[in-house]
Amino acid sequence: MSYFDIFALGWNLNAFMFVLNFILVLSTTRSNDPSVLMEETKVLQELKNEFDTFYPNRGFETLATYLIPFTAFFRVGFRMIEMRMFFRANKGTKLFDFMVYKYQSDINMAKRN
Repeated sequence: MSYFDIFALGWNLNAFMFVLNFILVLSTTRSNDPSVLMEETKVLQELKNEFDTFYPNRGFETLATYLIPFTAFFRVGFRMIEMRMFFRANKGTKLFDFMVYKYQSDINMAKRN
């Protein structure tokens, strides 16, 4: 394999993870009531604003993740495994609960450091 083939494979895997994330978002939004989604969005927006005070360059980091071959694949793959473990340990939870948990744990970790 040439270096170009390796890079192309890495970018294809990153694109696959982007599409997988997009499908997850669509399935989550379709399965919920719009009023519930609005309430959840408000809660997540407040957490995201607090999160952005500790990690102001997070958007650039995410963009760089998708541009560097294989990085988004491993990052999103790890997050999927983490979600599966969260749902297995906490029966009856939704994706919203996982997102609140992740935001709160990252914010608490930033406050401790």
